[in-house]
Formats: sequence, C-alpha cells, structure tokens
Amino acid sequence: MAPVIPSVPEVLKPITITEGVTVKELSEKMERKAKDIITKLLGRGILASINQSLDTKIAIDICRELGFEAKIISYEEEVEREQQQEAVPANLKTRDPVVTIMGHVDHGKTSLLDAVRSSDVAAGEAGGITQHIGAYHIRRKERGITFIDTPGHEAFTKMRARGAKVTDIVVLVVAADDGVMPQTIEAIHHARAAGVPMVIAINKVDKPGANLDRVKKQLSDQGLLVEDWGGTVVSVPVSAKQKTGIDDLLEMILLVADLGDLKADPTSAASGTVLDARLDRSRGPVATILVQRGTLRIGDPFIAGAVHGKVRAMFNDLGHRVRDAGPSIPIEVLGLEGVPQAGDAFQAIEEEWKVRQIGAFRQQKLRQEAMAKSSRLTLDHLYQQISEGTVKELPLVVKADVQGSIEALSKSLSDLPSDRVKIKIVHAGSGAITETDVNLASASNAIIVGYNVRPERSAQDLADKEKVDIRLHSVIYDITNEIRQAMVGLLEPETKEAYLGRAQVREVFKVPKIGNIAGCFVSDGRIPRSAEVRLLRDNVVVYTGKVSSLRRFKDDASEVKSGYECGIGLANFNDIKVGDVIEAFRIEKIAVKSL
Repeated sequence: MAPVIPSVPEVLKPITITEGVTVKELSEKMERKAKDIITKLLGRGILASINQSLDTKIAIDICRELGFEAKIISYEEEVEREQQQEAVPANLKTRDPVVTIMGHVDHGKTSLLDAVRSSDVAAGEAGGITQHIGAYHIRRKERGITFIDTPGHEAFTKMRARGAKVTDIVVLVVAADDGVMPQTIEAIHHARAAGVPMVIAINKVDKPGANLDRVKKQLSDQGLLVEDWGGTVVSVPVSAKQKTGIDDLLEMILLVADLGDLKADPTSAASGTVLDARLDRSRGPVATILVQRGTLRIGDPFIAGAVHGKVRAMFNDLGHRVRDAGPSIPIEVLGLEGVPQAGDAFQAIEEEWKVRQIGAFRQQKLRQEAMAKSSRLTLDHLYQQISEGTVKELPLVVKADVQGSIEALSKSLSDLPSDRVKIKIVHAGSGAITETDVNLASASNAIIVGYNVRPERSAQDLADKEKVDIRLHSVIYDITNEIRQAMVGLLEPETKEAYLGRAQVREVFKVPKIGNIAGCFVSDGRIPRSAEVRLLRDNVVVYTGKVSSLRRFKDDASEVKSGYECGIGLANFNDIKVGDVIEAFRIEKIAVKSL
C-alpha cells in the first residue's frame, strides 16, 4: 500500500520558532491544539509527550503540514528580539566602554595593561607570551573601562577576532622603535572587520631608537591617518615602562566612548559572551564572562552554548565575591554543569526548566555530530585518498589546558602549508590526555599534541602499548615548528624523554631556611635524587626542574622506590600543594639517523 502523503496548504503563514522547541511551545506559537501536533508525530512513528523537544527538521515539516513556514533561530536570538521589542528608551543607561588591546608580539600590550592596572601580569606568562584572554575593569574619574587583553602571537588570530566582536574600542599598541609589523596589520584588519574605532598607543617612546614620525608614516600607509597629520585617528605617545602618557590614553578612550554613545538596559535579563572557561579542581567548571546587556545576579539560571547552569557565585577581576554584575563588567561565574567553549553566547533565563531543556537539546546535537564525524572516518575513505594520490593527511588529536588555547592551537596547526600534507584535527579538547584520546588516536592513526598538559599514567601506558606518538610542549611556536619540520621530512629526534616514576603529595612541611618539603608516597616507578622532575596540578605542568633534597625519614636517599614514603624538596620552588603529583624523568640522547 502506498504511503499517505500529507497535504500542504498552498499559502503558508510565517512563524519563528527556537531550536529544541517543545510540542507545547509549538502548539502555542501556531495556536493549535497540542494533540494535533502529537497526531502528526504519531503518523511519522514518533511517540512524543507535550514537553518533548523536537528535532529542527521534524518541527519545520510539522509546521508545513499545519500551514506554517517555520524559521529556526537560536534561543539567544529570540530573547534578544523580545528584549528589543520590549525595550523602553528610559531604561537605557550609559555603559562603560569595552576596550581590546591589540598589536604585535613584544610591543608591550601586557606591560601597558600593567601600567593601567599597576600590577605585573607579564611576569607570570610562559615564554613572555600572553597565553589566555584576561578581562579587567578599572575606574577612572567616576567612570569605568573594561580592558580585554588579547594575545599578540599570530597563532591567536581567532581569539583576537573574537575579542574584537565583544569590544567597543580597539587600542592598537605600536612600538616606537619597531613600527608597524605583520601582526599590527592583522590587528588593524580585525578592528576594521568588527567596525570599531581605533586609538593608537605608540609605546616605548622612552627608548633610544624611538621614531614617532616613522610610525605615523607606516600607519598612514595602512590607511590610518593620525589627528596631528590631519586625519581622524586618535594617537597617544606612551611609555608603559615609565608609566607616562597613561592618563592621556585613558582620557582619549573615554572621549571616543562618548562619541559612540554606548548604552545598555541594565534591567533586562543578562546576556554576554564567554571569554574563557576551564575546569578548576576545587571549584568545578569556571567561566570568565563579559556581561554585555542586563544584570546577572546570584541564583540566575543561564545557558552558555551547550552548557547550562545556575549562578552559584560570582567573582570580579580582583577575585572579590560580587552579588550582581551589570553591562560591560567581566566576571568569573561558578555553577556551570560543564565547561563551555570560549566565544559561546551567554544568556540568563527566568525558567530553570527552559535552561535544562535547551542544554539537553544542544548536548544531544553535539553527540549526534560527533557520531556522524566518527562514522565518516573510515579506512575505506583513507585508503581511497592514498591510492588516488589526491591528498595525504596528518591526523592530530589536540589537547590543551584551557579552551582559549585550543582555538589558538587548532588555528595555528590548520594554517600550516598543506601542499605536501593536509592537517586534520580529529579531536580538540581541554584537560589531561586520557585513555579515550589515545584510543581515538590509535583508531584514526593520529599523533597526540599536548599544550601545557600531561597524559594520565594509564593513558601513557596505553600509548606505549598502541605505539601512539604523544608530543608535549608549553610554547605554541615549538609545536608548529616541530610539525612543519615533520611535514617537510627534516625532523630528526635527537633526545627522548624516559619516564622514571611518580609520587603523590600527601602533606606539605615548612622547614625554616629551606622552604616547603613535599611529604610524598611513590605510587609508581622510582624517584632518583639525580632525576629531573615536573610538578603536575590537575595534569597541568606547574614546574619543571631538579630535586633539591630527597629523604627517607631523616636520612638522605639516592632514590626511593614505589610503595615507600619520602620527603622531596624542589629547587627554587615552594608552591607545592596537597594532591599535586611529582613526576620524575630522564632525557636520553638518541643517535641521529642518517638521511
């Protein structure tokens, strides 16, 4: 018997529905009874309840059968549309400007931010490079300014572009002695693409080789004509080191902000953007969020990408607890059910059931997409491509310490020349390298790249068994250089790291004139006195160096084996905490193979 094809009315009424719409919501939107929709679903073999979320395609088809042309939008877009319709001009208040600092690496972006905040951010950065986005709020003559510090390394292009999307003003830092460099031009393009005004901070004017006119000429070549040359672009000479010109720069930022007439409604439901997110061992998932509209309060249910939650606690950029945060305020939020992606939209919602519904729907979609991707990755396809000689692929599994680094690393690897080998990132995620990552790499014949993370012990054992290559680094330059050399056949390993053992820190003792000593239990292998060690906290490398002292009770020991307790002192390092892991290793020289 031929299937009955449902008739579709000739003229369809337009209707807007959100992703994951329930049967009840759909019936209210169409002003039809819920049982009519359930009947249509039964005709498709779908048994649904009134509160069940519908797949996007099925929802569109049901709407067509009932005489409606459905347009699907995200829940955040629907909330924004409702807020715009309900917006009362009297509720709009002037908000603080959000400023993004951009520029070439080493031109003094972080130092300039230090001068503004009178703190030293640069000292804690690995390799002198800003690795993660930080957001800071300062007060200036009864007014506030929020700064977003984007990394200057070219690998962070995507992060910098995201910074421009959430910003009102870009401060372009150019060194007076170096002038306009490739990343300076990159930053100019991002600011233009975002359609935001620029303020030029010509830094390092105190250096002997400083030449302001040369910098202004180079800027004019890029279409940025400064005011004192007859143009419209504001420029301020500053010295972050000497802390000169900082007040003038802040004055100009506020002046440009006044011209932009920045306003927001602090009475509406809070919405914004996730700047960064990570999993904290003691506090759980933590997200750095920039509130862009409305006011976020303790207890508010919210959705951030595919992650939902309820605000349990909020901290400002100084680490102080706050009860609410208005427009343009960056905050750390606790209470998430998982770790969202950096760049995800953040939306507070009144109904907690709605938050759970959207989160569950989006998680399900992510799982379906992941399954679809894994099913397409077959040996048949791989063999077909190799046999045809069309392309050779280098599959990679990328793991990093935080979400912001994943984006940067993925972009950096994807941008490598693909004339010889095409880079294929099979999976990218934050946190330690797990057995799941090794199994995935083994199945897809991939190399694992770790940035500022370490493999779990069980994962390392599995990798050795499956012959999976794990490459670990703490500076992105090293990763890209290593893979670039491997792609052109120039990579020849000269050293190899040999794992020796690991010890768990169970107590920390303060010894006068010596410092902190870790009371440890050697859980695996052995800890020799002469070995190099690294301190791991949540499988993220905190310290790499030497053992300064190794003792069993009160006696010095040359090595301590698995199953025994010992006291370990680390050379020039005292920040040891209970729960840390000390891993011992030795670097072995490998003879270079002949080409």
